[in-house]
Amino acid sequence: MVKNVGRVHGTPPKGPTLVENPLGKYFSLPLPDDKVLATYVWIDGTGENLRSKERTLDFMPKVAEDLPVLTYDGSGTRQARKKNADMYLFPRAIYRNPIHRGRSILVMCDTFDKNLQPTATNNRVRCAEAYLKCAEEEPWFGIEQELYLMNSYDLRPLGWPYKGFPDKTTQYHYGIGADKAFGRELMEAHYKCCLYAGIAYGGLNVEMGPSQWEYQVGPSVGVSAGDDVWMARYILQILAEQYGVAVSIKPKPIPHWQGSGTHVNFSTKLMREENGIIEIEKAIGKLAAAHKDHLKLYDPYGGRDNARRLIGSHQAAHMHEFSAGVSERSTCIRIHRSVAVDKKGFFEDRRPASNCDPYRVIDSLLRTCVLNE
Repeated sequence: MVKNVGRVHGTPPKGPTLVENPLGKYFSLPLPDDKVLATYVWIDGTGENLRSKERTLDFMPKVAEDLPVLTYDGSGTRQARKKNADMYLFPRAIYRNPIHRGRSILVMCDTFDKNLQPTATNNRVRCAEAYLKCAEEEPWFGIEQELYLMNSYDLRPLGWPYKGFPDKTTQYHYGIGADKAFGRELMEAHYKCCLYAGIAYGGLNVEMGPSQWEYQVGPSVGVSAGDDVWMARYILQILAEQYGVAVSIKPKPIPHWQGSGTHVNFSTKLMREENGIIEIEKAIGKLAAAHKDHLKLYDPYGGRDNARRLIGSHQAAHMHEFSAGVSERSTCIRIHRSVAVDKKGFFEDRRPASNCDPYRVIDSLLRTCVLNE
């Protein structure tokens, strides 16, 4: 549990401090042998936020299909009107629960309306359909999630000076030290919790902005990459509650400072084989032709949120100009130096916003680069 110390006689508020958690002794209580605690997680009507509810089960499910379908009140999640507000949660992926541990699981769910139709923000259904059409191509995704840690009391970045700004000349990227890295304990805890949960968590580093971090998920195959990204976001939010810290995945939370993206590394079996660079170049050509359409899908607001980030500065491309290059981070599509040397591998789509729905991005890449839709 965390205690936030607020303003006293005009002095700057202190950051969150970790204190003894009074609930710790209760969290360690073992569940009965015949009970399982299941936390159902789903995307709400915003397309960028998550909700959850818990249910006690009498068995340990082996696959998601073993779990019961639950209902919830969609009027409280921006997914339904007050009348006929019951919505359905269909379990799709199971993870171990690093918060409760033991006989506890996390469940990533699809949302359906009263007529059993996918809700407006249920993009997993379409993503799964695209993946099934090209599963033999073995599409791999490695996803880099950037974010800012914020004070919960004023929503300013963690560790920033009170009513001021950090020194822009300081090099924060990959930084260490109390004056360069803010929130490391939380992010390291997230690292271990994701690995415990079964998420394909690839790594972690301090990013360009003060209190900005990046973690990597993958490589994962097809739609499961989207499941992993969403569940990693959920776990981070729950951990941040315990530290009294807010997590921002907005693409440009602070004007004139480094923005946040969700960089997606993508490859197919042909791209990873000898002379796969030819397939990579073909895919980039297809992405150039579909550039405007993709931008509309790369944040929850039809591209309007991402427009504040893709302005051609702070290692971001300009949204009105499609670009690609080797080892160049200010392009839409980046080819890593090792890929150019080996002439095979993957490419990195740097356009998606940090608050994108990974299901939509995966679906877009599959349909454009593989299915030619």
